[in-house]
Amino acid sequence: MDGLGQAFGVSADLIIGLAAALGSGLLIGLERERHKQRGPHREPAGLRTFTLSALAGALCQALQAPGLLAVGALAITALAAIAYLRGRGQGRSPGLTTEIALLVTYLIGALCVTAPLLGSPAAVVLTALLAARTRLHRFATQVLRDEELHDGLLLGALALVVLPLMPQEPLPWLAGMKAHSLMGLMLLLLVLQAVGHVALRLAGPQAGLALSGLLSGLVSSTATIAAMGARARSEPGLALACAAGAVMSTCATWLQALVMLFAMAPAAAMAVLPLALLGMVLCGGMGALLAQRSRRVEQVGTAPAAPGDPRGPLRLREALALSLMLSAVAVAVSWAREHFGSSGLYGAVALAAFADAHAPVASLAGLQAAGTITPGQVVLGVLLALACNSVTRGITALAAGGWRFARFVIPALALPLALGAGLALLLHGGAT
Repeated sequence: MDGLGQAFGVSADLIIGLAAALGSGLLIGLERERHKQRGPHREPAGLRTFTLSALAGALCQALQAPGLLAVGALAITALAAIAYLRGRGQGRSPGLTTEIALLVTYLIGALCVTAPLLGSPAAVVLTALLAARTRLHRFATQVLRDEELHDGLLLGALALVVLPLMPQEPLPWLAGMKAHSLMGLMLLLLVLQAVGHVALRLAGPQAGLALSGLLSGLVSSTATIAAMGARARSEPGLALACAAGAVMSTCATWLQALVMLFAMAPAAAMAVLPLALLGMVLCGGMGALLAQRSRRVEQVGTAPAAPGDPRGPLRLREALALSLMLSAVAVAVSWAREHFGSSGLYGAVALAAFADAHAPVASLAGLQAAGTITPGQVVLGVLLALACNSVTRGITALAAGGWRFARFVIPALALPLALGAGLALLLHGGAT
């Protein structure tokens, strides 16, 4: 490439940029050519036009004449406007997709000269968007629901507008936690809800109660166990299938605890990682075995949706309530540790975990990130939190589904904790 550049008296980077612009124009033009109509009402731009547009952008950028790139953009815009008006005059109601794509192709050609590794992927993305017209139209008009669109916009606003505005200084009254981290944790919970909802929509009811339980467990394992138990009681023939879903929700609890720790305290997450993997493997394996034993899973008409599904995929009220509870628990745990030492820390964790396992795990992560406690103490605290919350979930399983249902759920709650405690003693016995 250097020899070729010397032969033409230009730099090798310019040769690469022009080649990237040519390839980008050909790629976009091929897609537009395949979708052009034939006859007098065909689209005004195709393979050659898009290729020339990309090369024009690249040459205007390469010449580096002041204002030349802007003049070229205005010329492309004017030609696209003329083509659009001409189509309107012929009695057609053309869209603006091809015209706007022509201008974007010109800009991609210019970008290829300065950053070919960015311009070429941009061309691929543009081509994919153009090629997916029918699928995107169907998704927007038939698949996507109004509440899903609303929640998607809300999630984007929280991630792109609210989160960057959150202060990143540690707050003493919040046990050293940062408002930015707390907001990020709430956003993470909402994202997990959205992922579970989308996966369930894509998989469909044929995926069965086991998959439904796993995805619903990302929202609330306790609520999932209650829902599965109620269905097992009302439909005894589905007891094994519902138990599989409930057990899979406990796998989601381990996963969610690990994700929260990685988001807030990576060092503590690495210490908890072996225990979490053990818990996920055991719970997932037990849930899979129950699903295989159930002969009625294929006959399930509709898997139960995640809690709050009629209101949309996101449960903002619950996420806000959880954030407030996280703050309160963080203050309580920090206060207990300052006044009563380790015994107070673990006592506060245990009490909070009876209601929800997420809050004490987040509090432990915040304390470890601030350097107040060690990763070994986080391991012990996480085990204690999950153990206390497992008591709540076990009682819920017994009350909602009876012993026939609970006898499958309780071992899935107890076995990973017992083996995890042994593993923790082996790995962190001196630190905890």
